[in-house]
Amino acid sequence: MHPGDPAAGRPNPVRRPSPVTVAAAVMIGMGLVGLLHALVGLAMMNRAVRHVRSVGREIAAPPSEVDAVVLLARAGAVVAAVVGVFFALLLVALALGNLRGRNPARVGTWVVCGLGLLCGCAGVIATVTQRSLPLKLPDDQVRAELLHALGDAYPSWWIWLTGGLSAAQTLGYLVVALLLALPAATAFFRREPSVGGPPPAPPAPTTPPM
Repeated sequence: MHPGDPAAGRPNPVRRPSPVTVAAAVMIGMGLVGLLHALVGLAMMNRAVRHVRSVGREIAAPPSEVDAVVLLARAGAVVAAVVGVFFALLLVALALGNLRGRNPARVGTWVVCGLGLLCGCAGVIATVTQRSLPLKLPDDQVRAELLHALGDAYPSWWIWLTGGLSAAQTLGYLVVALLLALPAATAFFRREPSVGGPPPAPPAPTTPPM
């Protein structure tokens, strides 16, 4: 390469290692699945609300009791949807940063993976507990029947799907964290761009004035 070559002085491209690419793909996939689950959860919420109101009419429940259970169903679904959308956007943003070799993105990914592992384990435990232990209902018979109707509004496959996704997300966070910790990924994030072409010529010596 000659000094006049247009490519001279430009950083040499660094090939992205496959562990980084796979980790980013897993993160984007997890984000999309979480977003889809959040949207389906909102649709399931509408079904639950209709069922609770129908049961409330059958048992002549006071409107305040029905509204309280409906508010509980909506709040839970909306909070879950907001968290799902937030984590989906965050995972995609961190994945793009990892693909560009941004070390802060890798550190942020490890933090998110740690939080995701804790949340995923909590979700799996909650699902197993919900299906294996009887639901403790309040002494108020009307409120108890409405809460029971809220639980029945969600099909059993939805509960198991939520638990399965929690387990899959937990495994995904673990895989991403391990992939970004491999030596090839570490070298990629700590790389120093090398400049091609010959080193610049030293400045010409100046002649002191006479």
